[in-house]
Amino acid sequence: MPGETAPVGLTLALGRLRALGAKGLRVALPIAGHPLGLSGPPEFNARALDAGEAVIVTGVALGLVPEVFQAGPEGDVHSEVVWRSVPVREAPPADVPSLGEAERELAEALREATEVLSRLNVAGAGPAAQAALEAYRARAGRGREVLAPGYPPRALRVLELAQRVGALIEIAHGAGAGAGEHGAAVSASEIAARAEALRPVERTARRAQVAAYNAYVEELERGGS
Repeated sequence: MPGETAPVGLTLALGRLRALGAKGLRVALPIAGHPLGLSGPPEFNARALDAGEAVIVTGVALGLVPEVFQAGPEGDVHSEVVWRSVPVREAPPADVPSLGEAERELAEALREATEVLSRLNVAGAGPAAQAALEAYRARAGRGREVLAPGYPPRALRVLELAQRVGALIEIAHGAGAGAGEHGAAVSASEIAARAEALRPVERTARRAQVAAYNAYVEELERGGS
């Protein structure tokens, strides 16, 4: 927190942000070459890229970046997350679509992901791919609540579809399989081809997730304008 010399608890930190004028929180999910949801300056962007995620506070020129620490003896290690506040530039976040755009893009991404899976013979990738697909279907069938109450229904649809696309991507990459297994790929060139084919689909899914997570604060800002 600004002016703080020692960490404070999350509840107190959120209260102080509210006192400073915070109106909401936006999620950013950047990766190298894609500063998704970031607005600068370079110091904040670099920290967020290292973490792979960040939160931008609307109404206050601050961003929050997580740092994960592990402590404890072997066999009893616990993790602690400290959120560092860093000044940010008050500007539109990079490459975040509207919910409508995200929904349209996801429909095409789902078709592309399915085509890639079929073309690269992921359907015949063996028990690991099938187990991953069944695990995803089981999670989806439990009717889990993926967003807090108050989000627009479209945000829920977009997030669920983005997660479905993400599950297909994980299966295509051999997620959950043994070391060195990438679906049905049997050569380095096939693995590279698969990654290249799925890269734009993965980008679309990540953009849609950020759009869905940030939909609540976007709606609040529209209502207050």
